Amino acid sequence: MKRFTKEENSWVFYDWANSAYSIIISTAVFPLFYKAAATKSGISAADSTAYLGYTVAIATFILAMLGPILGTIADYQGFKKRFFTFFFTIGVSFTALLAFIPSDQWLLLLIAYTIAAIGASGANVFYDAFIVDVTTEERMNRVSARGFGFGYIGSTIPFIVSIAIIILAKTQTLPISDTLASKIAFLITAIWWASFSIPLFRHVFQRYYIEREPNPVVNSFKRLGKTIKEIRKYRALFLFLLAYFFYIDGVGTVITMSTAYGTDLGIGSTSLLIILFVTQVVAAPFAILYGKLAEKFSGKTMLFVGIIVYMIVCTYAFFLKTTLDFWILAMLVASSQGGIQALSRSYFAKLVPKKNANEFFGFYNIFGNFASIMGPLLVGVTAQITGKTNSGVFSLIVLFIIGAIILMKVPNEKESLAANRKIV
Repeated sequence: MKRFTKEENSWVFYDWANSAYSIIISTAVFPLFYKAAATKSGISAADSTAYLGYTVAIATFILAMLGPILGTIADYQGFKKRFFTFFFTIGVSFTALLAFIPSDQWLLLLIAYTIAAIGASGANVFYDAFIVDVTTEERMNRVSARGFGFGYIGSTIPFIVSIAIIILAKTQTLPISDTLASKIAFLITAIWWASFSIPLFRHVFQRYYIEREPNPVVNSFKRLGKTIKEIRKYRALFLFLLAYFFYIDGVGTVITMSTAYGTDLGIGSTSLLIILFVTQVVAAPFAILYGKLAEKFSGKTMLFVGIIVYMIVCTYAFFLKTTLDFWILAMLVASSQGGIQALSRSYFAKLVPKKNANEFFGFYNIFGNFASIMGPLLVGVTAQITGKTNSGVFSLIVLFIIGAIILMKVPNEKESLAANRKIV
């Protein structure tokens, strides 16, 4: 950590902080808790899953639409930290609130979860944009990758504690109910998230900004409209976003569909949780390694490496048969999932005008969120047509191929930066 500045380390620790939300609330504990609550209320499994999907889709759409607008306003001096704080507070507060909602109130749980998701995702828009304020262009790859690496490490600690409490409650080793154990996990998440965010609040500040002017909201809309009209000027940036849209869709789909895929193979829930945990552990050093290698071979080169690894994942998935095969697949994913996301963030950060970083990261948020639609749809349609889940996962290779082809057309980092500076 001594090789990193106080600002860089403080920014990195937010990845450590909010990773607890990602794994406990988004992935592991809350979905099971919500499903159990809905079942108690007489809601069918299909309906409860559909309701969860609908609300998340609505929240995602709202954030995707608001991202560039709020980001454009946040480019004014002093606004970035305020917007981050607003969404962060919403996310942490409603995550904690989940622990106090009666377990039979499935609708209230769903509403609180949706608002918490808006807070978490909204805070991430401004957190990602802060990277231009805490480090230099030359160090962005390493700092971004370190953030993802620490995020994976940080996520395992509250995850282990939460799962241990839940298992001990189920086996009656602890004199508490399963319901209370899950609620304790929600509180652990909120406390972990809030506690390790303190360094960011203390040491990270908006260094690049637009001077304040009268009618900031009106002028922000004008600047946003101008950016949309002149988007062709930012050719490298636009091409990168287009490539990102396709390959990150494949990455996200592999992550979100992995548990369902493992279940279809007959792998038990305990084994899946163990595999998920080991994947987080293995992903941490590989994310950091990607950052170091990007400094030697360039970020673009390492993005291609990540895309190729995911093509191998899709191909291997087609022939998957045993639990050992699933372990191998999970470790392949772990080797690149953090690296490809981290370098995408830092590569994009290098391309954006620093004073307008929030506005452009709003667009980054749009492409990232809407990319989560096409992949699952492709897997579902292909699996239904062929009758095989393996074929559905294999179909994702199309997204990686398209993303790689478009990424080839993106100028290298030096050319892109030079062109961007001329525009600015």
